[in-house]
Amino acid sequence: MATKCTSEYSLSYSESSKGWPSFYSFIPDFMIGMNSFFYSFKGGNIWRHNTGNIRNQYYGINYSSTITSVFNPEPTLSIKLFKTLSYEATTTNVDSNEARWECTRLLSDLTDGTPGSMLETYFVEKEGEFFSYLRTNAGTVNWQMRSANGIGACTGVSGPSNGTIIVFATPIGSILNIGDAAYGATLAAGVATTEPFLIGEITAKSSTSITVDASSGGSTVPTVGQFIMFIKNAVAESHGARGYYLEFKLENNSTSAVELFAVGSSVMKSYP
Repeated sequence: MATKCTSEYSLSYSESSKGWPSFYSFIPDFMIGMNSFFYSFKGGNIWRHNTGNIRNQYYGINYSSTITSVFNPEPTLSIKLFKTLSYEATTTNVDSNEARWECTRLLSDLTDGTPGSMLETYFVEKEGEFFSYLRTNAGTVNWQMRSANGIGACTGVSGPSNGTIIVFATPIGSILNIGDAAYGATLAAGVATTEPFLIGEITAKSSTSITVDASSGGSTVPTVGQFIMFIKNAVAESHGARGYYLEFKLENNSTSAVELFAVGSSVMKSYP
């Protein structure tokens, strides 16, 4: 197996498979294969690879193992809804999450460039397989989602920044809930002329008003006449990922030997 080194990684070439199977975090000064072992030189020292019990470590520095792949059933026939992610792998201690995999990136062609992710603690072991529902990253704002709704132009703004009361001429309805995030935009002839700006978290509501905590950094208190909208918690409102395909990246930083056997997803046809 030949290896090519760059300033960021080492890329290996397998003559038996006629391809480039792996990227490696180690960047040696020189390398050579000899007597069925692979040796490399770094900083004047010689290292023999694939002989120690410590995994994910090169030249005394710990790294993470990652794998990036794509789910793409019926690639050109229909838009799918990817609901779950599951994997089969060895693990040394389920209770302490040791040797578990974490999903650090979820991205489909219709997610508007906003990836999701799942911590290793999201995965639950079921019949020897680790399973989790797909979740959007916390703080994600996508105005194309059904969890985003408009209220209307406000007719009154009063109170301190940590308890700003925003009043409307018409009832706000029952979809809005405490804990949703309120946003505002400037109107001109009934059309928004600015990008939505964050007002803050909704802390109380009545039939025609909401109370918002606009005291945190990045929040802006609106003015009378601006259009007010709200969006729900991205993690809680996650319904999966829509798209023709779903790209995922799994990461593991265990120093013990771990094997990943298979990765799967529950997929259904999307009906917008």
